Amino acid sequence: MMVQLTRGDKLRGWFVLTLIAVVIGVSCLALVLGRYPIAPTTVIEVLRNEIFHNAVSDPTNRSIVMTTRLPRIVLALFVGCGLAVAGSAFQSLFSNPLATPDTLGVAAGTCVGAVIGLMLDWNIIGVQLLALICGLITVYVAMIIAKTQGQTSIVMLILAGVVMSAVANAIISILKLVADPTSKLPEITYWLMGSLAGVQFSAIALGIPGVVIGLIVIYLLRWRLNILSLSEDEIRATGVNVKILRPLIIGAATLITASVVSMCGQVGWIGLLVPHCARMLVGNNSKVVIPTSMLLGSCFMVIIDTLARTVSASEIPISVLTALVGAPFFISLLRSSGGRWR
Repeated sequence: MMVQLTRGDKLRGWFVLTLIAVVIGVSCLALVLGRYPIAPTTVIEVLRNEIFHNAVSDPTNRSIVMTTRLPRIVLALFVGCGLAVAGSAFQSLFSNPLATPDTLGVAAGTCVGAVIGLMLDWNIIGVQLLALICGLITVYVAMIIAKTQGQTSIVMLILAGVVMSAVANAIISILKLVADPTSKLPEITYWLMGSLAGVQFSAIALGIPGVVIGLIVIYLLRWRLNILSLSEDEIRATGVNVKILRPLIIGAATLITASVVSMCGQVGWIGLLVPHCARMLVGNNSKVVIPTSMLLGSCFMVIIDTLARTVSASEIPISVLTALVGAPFFISLLRSSGGRWR
């Protein structure tokens, strides 16, 4: 069936194109800014030399751009994009404006795996892999708990997620209690607060494919998220097989969240705040909200990471900044919208 574009749809399309330009601009600015500022012309020269394999004129500038900043910016783009889309998908799926990527306990479960890996003194690839596996297992167990008489209700699923999150957090507390207080505990605590410091392309190669796969699935199914927000009777009337669709969306959002947390630790607020901003700007149609959330999340995360490594001599954990920036902004957003979501 052919659908005619309205004037509003065209305006939203132009808005998305504008956001793409903003994301590119913010990313370029992040390459320049830092405790060691680099001129834009120098950044361009470094990138040109890297692309065309020319001789390196200044090893220090190359190291800062290619080894320190560029991997962080790439990871920040995927982290912001992934968490924003996962949060938007869960909010539509559960018809709950307070749903976050960790609604089913995936972030807490992923952190359990990471803490175990850190305590065993595994390398970064091993820590990420164990964290990813534990996060996926946590949600799988939550879905098994929620399934009663062959059916899985939304309420049972959310409650099962709360239970699994509580269990995972309790395990983390026990692990921190028995961890070496001089060597392992500070490392675990810092990791749990979230950080993109010291990230390398080799270290994020394991997690980014999971984020990309989840993003593709949710993007292709984004128009069906509008249907999932309806009542059970209305969904049946549309002919959509919700028994297949819901697990697909949950699996994709879980894969995104577990992959993100395995790479950089817990990052709060993005999955809650960004989808609300997207709905405020483009309306409630998930067909438009999902791509808008992708771009807003990427932009927001690059800005936050740039602030984290710039505003003070020692790097600020990501979750601290997202909470300091996100909480007041979310309060003002709620007050301006009068608490209305749909």
